[in-house]
Amino acid sequence: MEQFVNLILLFFAYAIAGWCMEVCMKYCKYHRFINRGFLTGPWLPIYGFGALLITLGVDAISGVEHSVGTTFLISFLLCGTVEYVASWIMEKRFHARWWDYSRKPMNLNGRVWIGNLILFGLAGVGVDNLANPLLLKLFNGISLRVRMVIAVTLLVLIAADYVVTHFVLKLIKTGVETSEADNTEEISKEVRLLLSDRNYFYKRFADAYPEVIYRTERITERMNTIRAESERLRREAEARRDSVSQRLEQSREQLAATLETTGSIRGALVRDQQALIDMMYDERTATDAMKILKGEIDRNRERLRGRRAL
Repeated sequence: MEQFVNLILLFFAYAIAGWCMEVCMKYCKYHRFINRGFLTGPWLPIYGFGALLITLGVDAISGVEHSVGTTFLISFLLCGTVEYVASWIMEKRFHARWWDYSRKPMNLNGRVWIGNLILFGLAGVGVDNLANPLLLKLFNGISLRVRMVIAVTLLVLIAADYVVTHFVLKLIKTGVETSEADNTEEISKEVRLLLSDRNYFYKRFADAYPEVIYRTERITERMNTIRAESERLRREAEARRDSVSQRLEQSREQLAATLETTGSIRGALVRDQQALIDMMYDERTATDAMKILKGEIDRNRERLRGRRAL
């Protein structure tokens, strides 16, 4: 029981720490306080789950292998899996992608990317070697009864938070599904306008994710249709280009044949005849008559060259 209570407290400790880190990062970017997170309270469950998985994963293999490198690898893989699965589930459930790393290097479907994975690995080393020993020492300094009361209170609060968030997300999902817009930007504008007319919980959610990307199956299908149509048009354009190039080449050959003069044909014929004579004529075996005829041909060829020069 004590270990279970400590795990619950570890979950909330890291969830709250993750929320604080996200708030600080967004403050540096937007210069104002933004209550980050899927839930309304000061916690980000994905950080808590990630830290628990690291803790349990390292403990599970501690009897076989326990080193900084192993902890880094476990954190790298487990936290990356958590982030990917959370992104996929939330997108399928609520028609929205809450984070997108498509423009980052070495990303996987825009859900995770190498930079975050390395940070997860380093954070896992810090969790296992620094934070966990300190937190567990702090928890063990409190009586088990008090720890149980704190754990139950936090669980009740986060459950109530989830109920409120569920209704907010249901409104968002309904707005996305009923939207007549045909692109994600227009849907995002409609949803933000919808949330801005509601109470604090709705406005907070719109403020927490200013760059969220809303998607529906209809938009996905439309985008696939557009891509397929673009590919078809590209192939048709290439086919027309090749056909035009072929016709132009044929026309060029026909034009060249039409413009060819009788003189050029006669000159080509003379060159071919001379080449044939050179191949067949042998000075050593030629008769006198052949030599006389060869001389006449050579003289007439020189006369023809002289006329061309003029």
